[in-house]
Amino acid sequence: MLRQSIIAASYCPNPSVAGVAILSATAATRSLIRTRTYVSRLRSASATTSTTTIHNRIPQRFYSSSRSSRSTWSHATTAPGPSTGPFEPLTPPSPSKLGAPRPARSYTRTRRWARRLLILSSLLGLAYLTDKYVYASGIARSLRTFGVGLVVAADYKLNFRPKPLPIPWIGIPEGIPELHRRNAERLSDLLRHNGGLYLKIGQAIAMQSAVLPPEFQAMFSRMFDDAPQDSWEEVEQVIREDFGGRSVEEVFGISFSGAEGKGVMERTARASASVAQVHWARLPDGREVAIKIQKPEIEKQIGWDLWAFKVVTWVYSWWFDLPLYSLVPFTSERLRLETDFENEAKNSEIMRQLVENEPSLRGRVYVPPVYPELSSKRVLTTEWIEGIRLWDKDAMTRPWLGGYGNGSVGVHGAQLDPPDMTAIRSALRKSTQGYTHMIKPERTEWKGRHGKGGLGLSTKDVMTTMVDLFSAQIFKWGVVHCDPHPGNIFIRRLPNGRAELVLIDHGLYVYMSDKFRHEYGEFWKALMTFDNNKIKEITNEWGIRAADLFASATLLRPYEGGDDGGFQTKLMKHLDGNKTASERSYEMQARMKQGIRDVLADEDKWPKELIFIGRNMRIVQGNNQYLGSPVNRIKMMGTWASRSLFQDPNLPLGQRLVNYWHHFLFKCVLALTDVAFYFFRVRQLLHRGGGMEDELEARMRDVAKEFGVELQHNVFEG
Repeated sequence: MLRQSIIAASYCPNPSVAGVAILSATAATRSLIRTRTYVSRLRSASATTSTTTIHNRIPQRFYSSSRSSRSTWSHATTAPGPSTGPFEPLTPPSPSKLGAPRPARSYTRTRRWARRLLILSSLLGLAYLTDKYVYASGIARSLRTFGVGLVVAADYKLNFRPKPLPIPWIGIPEGIPELHRRNAERLSDLLRHNGGLYLKIGQAIAMQSAVLPPEFQAMFSRMFDDAPQDSWEEVEQVIREDFGGRSVEEVFGISFSGAEGKGVMERTARASASVAQVHWARLPDGREVAIKIQKPEIEKQIGWDLWAFKVVTWVYSWWFDLPLYSLVPFTSERLRLETDFENEAKNSEIMRQLVENEPSLRGRVYVPPVYPELSSKRVLTTEWIEGIRLWDKDAMTRPWLGGYGNGSVGVHGAQLDPPDMTAIRSALRKSTQGYTHMIKPERTEWKGRHGKGGLGLSTKDVMTTMVDLFSAQIFKWGVVHCDPHPGNIFIRRLPNGRAELVLIDHGLYVYMSDKFRHEYGEFWKALMTFDNNKIKEITNEWGIRAADLFASATLLRPYEGGDDGGFQTKLMKHLDGNKTASERSYEMQARMKQGIRDVLADEDKWPKELIFIGRNMRIVQGNNQYLGSPVNRIKMMGTWASRSLFQDPNLPLGQRLVNYWHHFLFKCVLALTDVAFYFFRVRQLLHRGGGMEDELEARMRDVAKEFGVELQHNVFEG
């Protein structure tokens, strides 16, 4: 065979083809020789070996995968015995007899899932980056809200019962207090982690935490801590975007390098809240201003945050069968307006004009002016206020050491004494990396040489001014500041030794229609005189069925003038005294749930302004109690309500005269409340008990305990 191949190759015209043919023939000849030798050995052992054994010993590579090729291997696989025919060489099978080739093993499923995983990871990564840099993590915050909200809802749905479920990992052996504690912790962590508008919602909950379980009060009291500050670069970005690309130096005429004739500004914020932070600056003309700058992420987050708020409220309304969702549109609108500083500037100017035109408040209340040329939708520039916060009761009441006939710095908008600008500019010039220290002088001369002085004011004077201001807003003007917590109120001393109240942060306002303002004044007057027919008439007009419950919520004390003996009497007579405390608490909270349904019976007629008016009155009551209940708040508000009815210029003259006579009789009736007020006041001075506000609070607390609620009013302390 090899010889034939060599001879054939010698006639081949192509040398490379001839060489390949010779090499192939050589390899085939060697393989044939080895095969013959192996077969000869097998034949010699065939006498003692069965056909099956021979088959097993022959390597599988000598067999064809096709049954049709077995005839060509007959000499190697015949039965044992001597060969009778001539020797025939082993001929390999032709390719046509080998059968169809077996395809190589493939991993299509693994590749398909790996491809899907890669695509999914890419999409998730793209979504994360888009959410983080375009929406300021608004989507992630919403998903986090949905997750926590569903967990809390499911927890209450399963475990709010008089006896815990006997199911491991689900039931709570410790009972309802542990249920409140762990869910308060979940919600508190959610609000603080999300920040921004969520902190604002948390502060609103904290304001009403007096009617929440004690576990919620402990958690939400931390919502008033200062929020983290944004970096100076982010502050500059907001100013450039809102002022057509101009820098901070160009907008406010300041210099961070100590240039002559320029103003100065602190890069570190003096206060940082959930939505904005405040920086001090001194303009070139000598005015000291507070620059309130919105945090840049708020504009991107607010749409997602309000959407999440709506979804969660809708789910809770459906799951717990409470008519709360109808309140969401109005609440969301107020929250959105609170982040619009142009709206805040408008509210501030309206309130400033109303105070200036009210003789009883002019000179006692001050609203800082807004500088519109230095303000925008996210930047608000107002006069800088020097004073003490309402929560600093000690500094308010310590003796005045600022000199006879003198008042606090800046009273009535007087220009502040200039700081040492030469020293400030020198420090700015020496700084190579930007001066970040505080520049504003502290101006604490009124505290005396040893810093132990105060404003020398009485808490009664302060609270009288405060109650007069917010009563005028509710009953006379119909323009209500709905966030009067102690951080938004400064106190200063006038030269005559009286208190001046400075009101800031005018973002959250409600405007009452004349009709609703008039009805609300009549409602308050009816509460004071136990005019139950008038109360029912007005509450029916507002779509409220539980008149006594709503009256108690309005007065922030139990209303006892009902036809059936008062709210507390009707509440208690349905209780079974043989039940355990946990069962009674569960039953009472179930009744409170029904009470909420009765208060919100007709959602279309229910005045949505009541949400924020109640918030205002609740905060004012907390302020009064924090200062020791120095004034009869209920009497003062009732007087303003009655007075507004005859001072209303929209009423006919005859009706105003009738209302004036009713007001005179009303004041005679209210004089009787002074007897109770001064009784509690004397008892308080003798350290035999609390003031009138404390007594009313104690009575309201007794009622609240029947609902499983412990009232607390120390939300501002600390």
